Amino acid sequence: MPRLAALSRLASLILVLFLALNLPALAQQEQEAPDLAAWDKLAEQAEQIVASGSANDVRLQAIREEVVKWRERLKAGQGINATRIATLKDQIAALGTPPAEGQTEPEEIAARRKELNEQLATLQAPGLQAVEAYGRADGIVAQIDQTLRARQTFALIRKTPTPLNPANWGPAMAEAGHVAGQIYAEARARWDGTGGMSGFTQRLPLIGGFLLVALILLSRGRHWIDSLPSRLSARASERSRAALIFGVSLGQIAIPLIGVILFAAALASTDLLDDWGLPLLRSVPAAGLSFFGGIWLGRQLFPAADTAVQPPLPMDEERRAKARFRVTLLASALALHQLFARSILPLSGFNSQNDSGTVPQRLSEASAGVWHFLLILFGAFCLFRLCNLLRGLRPAEAADTPDYRVRVVSFLAMTGRLAALVAPVLVAVGYVTAGNALLWALVLTLALVGLLVILQDFIADLYALAKGGDQSARDALMPVLIGFALILLSLPLFALIWGARASDLAEAWTKAQQGFSFGGVRLSPMAMLTFLIVFAVGYFLTNFVQGAFRSSILPKTKLDSGGQNAVASMIGYVGLALAAVFAVTSAGIDLTSLAFVAGALSVGIGFGMQQVVSNFVSGIILLVERPIAVGDWIEVGGQQGVVKKMAVRATQIQTFDRTQVIVPNSNLITQPVTNWTRGSLSGRIIVPVTVSHGSDSRKVAELLREIAEDQPTVLINPAPAVLLRSITADGLNFELRAVLSDINGGSGVSSEINHQILERFAAAGIVLPGSTRPSRDIFLHGETERPAPAPKPAPAAAADPRKTTPQEAEAHDSGEFGPSGMQDDDGGRA
Repeated sequence: MPRLAALSRLASLILVLFLALNLPALAQQEQEAPDLAAWDKLAEQAEQIVASGSANDVRLQAIREEVVKWRERLKAGQGINATRIATLKDQIAALGTPPAEGQTEPEEIAARRKELNEQLATLQAPGLQAVEAYGRADGIVAQIDQTLRARQTFALIRKTPTPLNPANWGPAMAEAGHVAGQIYAEARARWDGTGGMSGFTQRLPLIGGFLLVALILLSRGRHWIDSLPSRLSARASERSRAALIFGVSLGQIAIPLIGVILFAAALASTDLLDDWGLPLLRSVPAAGLSFFGGIWLGRQLFPAADTAVQPPLPMDEERRAKARFRVTLLASALALHQLFARSILPLSGFNSQNDSGTVPQRLSEASAGVWHFLLILFGAFCLFRLCNLLRGLRPAEAADTPDYRVRVVSFLAMTGRLAALVAPVLVAVGYVTAGNALLWALVLTLALVGLLVILQDFIADLYALAKGGDQSARDALMPVLIGFALILLSLPLFALIWGARASDLAEAWTKAQQGFSFGGVRLSPMAMLTFLIVFAVGYFLTNFVQGAFRSSILPKTKLDSGGQNAVASMIGYVGLALAAVFAVTSAGIDLTSLAFVAGALSVGIGFGMQQVVSNFVSGIILLVERPIAVGDWIEVGGQQGVVKKMAVRATQIQTFDRTQVIVPNSNLITQPVTNWTRGSLSGRIIVPVTVSHGSDSRKVAELLREIAEDQPTVLINPAPAVLLRSITADGLNFELRAVLSDINGGSGVSSEINHQILERFAAAGIVLPGSTRPSRDIFLHGETERPAPAPKPAPAAAADPRKTTPQEAEAHDSGEFGPSGMQDDDGGRA
């Protein structure tokens, strides 16, 4: 019942997923045609504005957003009347192939064909117009993006007055004082305009509440959060300590940042700031995030010894302490840049030409260069000092730090040292925007790489926690794959850091959704994601059904273990094939367009994959015909052993010395295969015996037959046989042949027969030629020894070498008896 309930829930989940993936097709309705007249008017205006070059970046971005909205409508308009068009095409196809030139068809059919074609052209007209308009919209968007990129490039390479000119220092101080004076004058004027103290008193509860909470969070709250990881590390279990400490440490960013935001909200609630003060106030949260986030990164990347945090980079405590201090200084420099850049200072880096959200009158370029030069000197000094520590990283021999991590950090450290030297030089010679873009983008890149390092360790800790606290699970494949996916997801952030706009990323995603054509098939990220999801669900469902058959259904049938394994394997192959078909269908991939690819693959299969396909087909034949099964004792290609696993490409055999032999399935089909245990476990053993001349041959044969009949596993039908095979100078050579009910015990039976031969022949006075001493014959019935010619060693009693049983291999490995033969001249199997 639990398995049926789980299967029912899984089927419901698959149904919901199928409906979600096919919702656009199921819910497709006849859409209204977009207003093409309104679009043409907007398109003409947009093209004129873009061509004039008079619009600023803000205006161009607004026009772009409006055109993008129209583009989406036009894209949807391409599917107008799609259902009716498909119906008409089917109706036209039902009339048959149009007559060739010079031929005619019945008038009724011709009239009907003409009528349907006219209706089809009428219905297709709005969609074709939407396709044309979509292309125009796409061209306008591309033209705007090209204009914005050109402006950004020009801003980066444009040279401004050098900050090293002393003539610019005085105006820089004066203009900064002017901005501060304007903020004060604005606050003073609004103080008087809102009723002075009386108006302030009315807002005092709100302002006081914000300030009180902000002070508590910035003072006591932050101290409590800083000490919490140390307290939790002593109380938490070993398996959950790392993940718990990381989760709590996020409060080192959140708590003080909330305090800073509340402090800014308190200032904003005074209603004293407007055009001059609010732009600076809006920069406070970003500056606070840069400062407190940098401190948190420093503590996580270079933890102190008493924090119970595992260092992600191989550094000693002294170097980590220096690195934490330098990260704090670098975070302070970045926070100052975030506070004043763009709101007051132009030339602040990428996209600095955007003048939205700034004070009414920013500093001049000459004055801004002076202040930027001071900030860049401070930031470059901190970056250079930090990179000096990081560039000497070497993987520790006893640590488990990934080598690639150390190499990436070392490379970024060397790049950071170079940028710390180049950026001030660029600003000094007048390329202020380029210097800002280089330095602060590299600082943010280092911060993002550090964050990825920390998150990868956190994911590994969570996976180890999920595995029951097994720390060896941190090096498993799943955390590595998740970390790799995290790196891929962070690529847009790196692009934003290095100058890309959000609209650029949105446009790239739009282009990616359109996909690319491969062999007449258009593939897109959503189509591939749909394929992967549906195939993964099908794969999981196939494994679930296989498990249900193996554990619940097949054991109740009359099939042996080999047949059950064959049925389960066939279910797996069919399930995977169906999952692939459903995945391709759900992704909207038309396989008919891959005809030439299939042809090319057939040629490749014919030349390069012939053996692979042969093994696959052979594996299917083995599963259907079942000449061998798991557990059979077989011999093929000079190798013999027990079949352990049958896969689609090869079969795994375990020999009796415990080695694994992988046999391609084609060998099991094309080569002779001896299956000792298929259908019956019975088999024949042959025990050779040599007695001295003068022995009673009839008595010897009778004793050998009695000894064989005394063995419990020797079959009565056919009865054991004793043959006098030859008479040689060494003696009389007999063979005892007996069929056992289970040949797997042949070695033990042969050994017992040899023991009884020694005992009963000695009692009967039958002499065996000596084999342990080549120069003597040993008489078992007396104590006299006589010299004799050196005879050939008598053949030891054993089994057919082609039928080395598992028990014989066990005995050989343990030294009970050596390898022996069980072979005769006409085969060893009864």
